[in-house]
Amino acid sequence: MALALEKILAPETGHPLPPQSAPTERGLNIAVVFTSVVATLAALREAAELASQLGARITLLVPQVVPYPLPLESPPVLLDFNERRFRVIANESAVETKVSIYLCRDRIQALLSALGSEPSIVVVGGRKRVWWPTRDEVLARALRQAGHEVIFKETE
Repeated sequence: MALALEKILAPETGHPLPPQSAPTERGLNIAVVFTSVVATLAALREAAELASQLGARITLLVPQVVPYPLPLESPPVLLDFNERRFRVIANESAVETKVSIYLCRDRIQALLSALGSEPSIVVVGGRKRVWWPTRDEVLARALRQAGHEVIFKETE
């Protein structure tokens, strides 16, 4: 897994950002996993509501799977395009949002590595099915089994 891009995208409120705190001070962070645009927007709204109540920040984790024929450093979708796309998505949030794009071969392993071993609050958006679990539900289950607190935001 390679971290390709990490940017802090502030909401466009017209107010300047508060000064950055010292790196040793860590506040509560809520991770939102990119699954699809619609599901991620719903998950971001859920996370923003939670973050505003808890005084937390949001990190949008974007695992970008690079197929095996390509080198890991050469994704099929340009990083500039993704940066613009995720800037628009992050601006939907009313809370400071950091976007981290990870180039990887396996998205679950990349997310587990990015979240680390400490339990985290993770919001995943996606559809729910009655009979077979969707890949978003499988992702949420894998994150729960790794010890993270997962909120699954169901979309239509």
